Amino acid sequence: MSSSTPAAAANAPHPMPPASADLATTWAFLEEGVDHIMTKLQTGVSYSKYMSLYTVAYNYCTSSRMHNTTGDGVSSGSRTGANLMGSDLYNNLIRYFIVHLKQLKDRSDSLQDEALLRYYASEWDRYTTGANYINRLFTYLNRHWVKRERDEGRKGVYPVYTLALVQWKGNFFLHVQSKHTKLAGAILKLIERQRNGETIDQGLVKKVVDSFVLLGLDESDINKASLDVYKEHLETPFLDATEKYYEQESEAFLAESSVSDYLKKAEERLKEEEDRVDRYLNTETRKQLVSKCEHVLIRQHSNLMWESFQSLLDFDKDEDLQRMYALLSRIPEGLEPLRKKFEEHVKKAGLAAVAKLMGEGSEGADSLDPKAYVDALLEVHRKNSETVTRSFRGEAGFVASLDKACREFVNRNAATGSSTTKSPELLAKHADMLLRKNNKMAEEEDLEGALNRVMVLFKYIEDKDVFQTFYATKLSKRLIHGVSASDESEASMISKLKEACGFEYTNKLQRMFTDMSLSKDLTDQFKERMQNHDDMDINFSIMVLGTNFWPLSAPNNDFIIPPEILSTYDRFSKYYQTKHSGRKLTWLWNYSKNELRTNYLNQKYILMTSSYQMAVLLQYNKHDTLSLEELIAATAISKDILSQVLTLLVKAKVLINEETEQYDLNPSMSLSFRISELILTCQTSNPRKSGST
Repeated sequence: MSSSTPAAAANAPHPMPPASADLATTWAFLEEGVDHIMTKLQTGVSYSKYMSLYTVAYNYCTSSRMHNTTGDGVSSGSRTGANLMGSDLYNNLIRYFIVHLKQLKDRSDSLQDEALLRYYASEWDRYTTGANYINRLFTYLNRHWVKRERDEGRKGVYPVYTLALVQWKGNFFLHVQSKHTKLAGAILKLIERQRNGETIDQGLVKKVVDSFVLLGLDESDINKASLDVYKEHLETPFLDATEKYYEQESEAFLAESSVSDYLKKAEERLKEEEDRVDRYLNTETRKQLVSKCEHVLIRQHSNLMWESFQSLLDFDKDEDLQRMYALLSRIPEGLEPLRKKFEEHVKKAGLAAVAKLMGEGSEGADSLDPKAYVDALLEVHRKNSETVTRSFRGEAGFVASLDKACREFVNRNAATGSSTTKSPELLAKHADMLLRKNNKMAEEEDLEGALNRVMVLFKYIEDKDVFQTFYATKLSKRLIHGVSASDESEASMISKLKEACGFEYTNKLQRMFTDMSLSKDLTDQFKERMQNHDDMDINFSIMVLGTNFWPLSAPNNDFIIPPEILSTYDRFSKYYQTKHSGRKLTWLWNYSKNELRTNYLNQKYILMTSSYQMAVLLQYNKHDTLSLEELIAATAISKDILSQVLTLLVKAKVLINEETEQYDLNPSMSLSFRISELILTCQTSNPRKSGST
């Protein structure tokens, strides 16, 4: 006997029968103890009394005398020993349970609703507790006779505790439940009251519900849980009642409330029902209950939600959007209409932003500020990207809708018209401004962050080769003129492009940096070679750029190299051929530049000039006045380009142009020009092999 056995004394009028006692005497003693345990357990059973009951049951089962059995139950046939004695006790237990349960049944007939549940739960506790003790009394019966009967395939034979449950189900539960489903109906009424906001005894509901579960029996394996009773008598009517309740409530609620309020209501109801499973229903009900609620609360009103989605977007109702997403994500295809509407919403926002920008300008797309254009597109992306993250939990379908919409308005809008190159061009120009020295944008904000934002839009550019062309052109000018913000920023941008498009996409851009580095080394080597030449008084540097990698075009005129730099030019050309025999240098005078020093009234001036400006100004070391034709003859610069050069020099008041096609050195600035620094640019190619540096 375990320590949990009742300890209080209970005196029985029948003395303990001897081992040889007959069935009547034995059962009279046992029945009195069984009844006490089943009805008066709270008064306790002494250890000695309990052991006496156990011993009498054991003695009878192990008796070898022959007995006949009568009445309902299991027939003994011709069996002997423990097998025979077991059937006698088993049949008497059945008769006891039937009589005992009839009394409970009679008292329950006048009860209903919560009173019935309380009576049922109280008796269930008493009955199952007593049955557990009785099961221990008949341990020998269970281990031998019951086991043998079940092993031989006998139907309707169970261990004593299971037998007690079977009798409860057949002689009490089904009787109470069959009267208009009084038991399950009482549970459903309590649940409805709870749904209506009342407080109910959830522990009471759980106790009764648990009994439905325990009454399930798998005949093939009594140790295996079966939910047949629970599903038939409670789950099915519960699910039907749930569907009807929420159909009525949702219709009535929407007739008087907004969709936003309904979203909150539906969210709360779904959580309540899931909590209900955790509190007092069987976990197996969760899937069907949630499915039923989703159908009634979401699927049946999905059209209304889809229709109101646009309004929530327009007014940035983030919380409502989050709820709508969470609800509609529960049903198949619930999100697809939202994704389509969101895509159209983002597209319209992008087009409107560019149209507004175009409306603010008066000169059209050609004068459009690249920064303003990029900022307008990025703002639309930023806002809607935050919506995807915050309201739609970054769901892949909404990310795809955002990307599709952005790709559309980035490439086709009021600024691009039918052009496929406008957006790549403006984005490349914006990147160029960011990467230049003394850029206010780079000073005011994090340059790395600004470049990352450029890449956000770059992802959506359809013709990335066009962007590469514009970007390479801008990069070449930054490198040649030395106006990059920093090598680190340039390298960072190229790295981002490489990550987005691969090595081949940035190969030429990377080679441009390589050429700049090689040119610096070449300049240093040449200077070291020429350091013993006394006439090398010009600070010289050279940029030798690979023909296949730089988007540069050579001048189409035969430029006459000024004598002042001719010796330096010749020396470098010969030096380069000694290092790279067979390579051809094409001189890019249109990309070369110089520093001219001049003295006037004891003041020193430094003029930063192009090669063409230098060639013109050096002519005025020997002449005060030259005609346009004379300058063309002296420099071999084409008339169109030379006219542009002269216009700039006149504007700078270095030259004056009082007579047609005649240019005089400004008499108030009697100057002489001397080259102090020379930066030449050339392209190199190998006629026998394409793409060499």
